[in-house]
Amino acid sequence: MEKFIKWCVSILPKPLQKIYYKYEEKWLYLVFGVLTTVVSFAAAGLAKFVLENAGGYGDKAVSDISTVFSWVCAVTFAYITNKLWVFESNAKGLKNIVVEGGRFYGGRVFTLAVEWIMMHVGFGMIGVNYWVMKILANVVVLILNYVISKLFVFRKEKEPAAESADE
Repeated sequence: MEKFIKWCVSILPKPLQKIYYKYEEKWLYLVFGVLTTVVSFAAAGLAKFVLENAGGYGDKAVSDISTVFSWVCAVTFAYITNKLWVFESNAKGLKNIVVEGGRFYGGRVFTLAVEWIMMHVGFGMIGVNYWVMKILANVVVLILNYVISKLFVFRKEKEPAAESADE
C-alpha cells in the first residue's frame, strides 16, 4: 500500500507533491475516510439486500441491523487503515493492540453518540433539513474522530530518557 501511495503522489505535479507531504497524515486520513464511507455504504447495502431477501424482517429491523453491521465494518476498516498507514501505530502484542483498538472503538462510539444527538436535535426537534444536518454532523464527527485518534488512540509515546552512565 505504501508503494502505491508513493506512486500516486509521484504522478502529481511538484507543487501538489509538496502540499501532500506537508500535510501527509491529514491527506491520508481524508483518503481513508472516503474509503471508509464506501465500506460503510457497501456493507449497509449488502446487509439490506440479504435481510430483505431472507424475508421475515420489517423495515425497522432491516434498518437497525444493516446500520449496526455497516458501522462495525466501517469502524474496523478505519481502525486497520488508520493504524497501518495514517498514524503508523507501532503497538505490538495482543494486550497493546486490544487497548489501542478499545480506545479506537470507544472514540467511535462517542462520536456516534454525538452524531445521533446532533441529528435528533437538529433534524428531529428543530427541523433543520435532514441532509444539511447530516453533512454538518459528519463534519463534526470527522474532526472529532481525527482528534481522538491523534491524541488518545495513536498517540506517540515519548521516548524514555536515556539512563545516565553513573547509575
